[in-house]
Amino acid sequence: MKPYIYQRAKWPDFTWDHEALHLVLGKVRNLQGRLTGKMEGLGFALRNDALLDTLTLDVLKSTEIEGEQLNPDQVRSSIARRLGMDISGLIPSDRNVDGMVEMMLNATQHYNEPLSAKRLYGWQSSLFPSGWSGMYQILTGKWRDDSTGPMQVVSGAMGKEKIHYRAPDATVLKTEMKTFLNWFNKEETLDPVVKAGVAHLWFITLHPFEDGNGRIARALTDLLLARADESQQRFYSMSAQIRVERKGYYEILEKIQTGSIDITRWLQWFLNCLMHALQATDQTLSKVLYKADFWKKHTNTPLNDRQKLLINKLLNRFDGKLTSSKWAKIAKCSADTALRDIQGLIDEKILCKEQSGGRSTNYAMVV
Repeated sequence: MKPYIYQRAKWPDFTWDHEALHLVLGKVRNLQGRLTGKMEGLGFALRNDALLDTLTLDVLKSTEIEGEQLNPDQVRSSIARRLGMDISGLIPSDRNVDGMVEMMLNATQHYNEPLSAKRLYGWQSSLFPSGWSGMYQILTGKWRDDSTGPMQVVSGAMGKEKIHYRAPDATVLKTEMKTFLNWFNKEETLDPVVKAGVAHLWFITLHPFEDGNGRIARALTDLLLARADESQQRFYSMSAQIRVERKGYYEILEKIQTGSIDITRWLQWFLNCLMHALQATDQTLSKVLYKADFWKKHTNTPLNDRQKLLINKLLNRFDGKLTSSKWAKIAKCSADTALRDIQGLIDEKILCKEQSGGRSTNYAMVV
């Protein structure tokens, strides 16, 4: 079996072909600059709207990569409360939602603060507030100790497992993480976007915690990208794009971790993924502008609180199809009241019936 990258003689002195990265890095930097200029041209309220949408997407997709689904409304509410945003329809959020949000905001809102073992312990503890990951009790707030066996990335049914990767032994983690943190905090000429790619791979390779390593690696990426942008405001989501390209993400990681210390291929993949994430912000921006135009157009339209609540849900993120029974459940009203609310919006040409057939009548926004 090939040695892992951390078993190479020159580990962790990564090398890469600067010329091979030059073109895509230039495109990324250009897109970052154009996005910043575009966002500065928006008003304060619209920027906040775009920021809330992006951070919500980032939290949802980073957990989704790990196979965990969070409630979008809880995530949105948790972020809004912590950033002091005055938005309607805030709901209580679970501890695991708040923990993920707190980690992401600590990374992006305090991107210039040094990274320490204590800070990382806090992030990992916030992801598992009960000390449990699913059905398993795990170590939190400390490096893994491998007491339950070596840290491995495994797939396949029980008895037919395939080992994709085995992380360094726990006995070397204190030394390895000290080296990583010293490098992370070091002032250097390395472009922070490239540094984000190196840090992501390095942290994932070490896998220093018993659980939560992927989410923390993406938080570190966001921290360094915030440094690259010199801004706390996030208008693009690397996690959302990694979710889209998840198959390629795992394939390139597996190849690089059994390869040499030349990580050019990884950095090319990382920069291309980041470029796609930046390009995808057009969708976020168009949604924010559509929402602003909608409310401007309907400033004088008579709407009750239930109608405003459901319209905002449709404009932001709505799971599945809208039916009268879903309306009644979300708005906490009777079926008759839900139908009256819906009919009122149809009369105002805000909603229309969908031509989908089936037992239930579905409704959608008029485009």
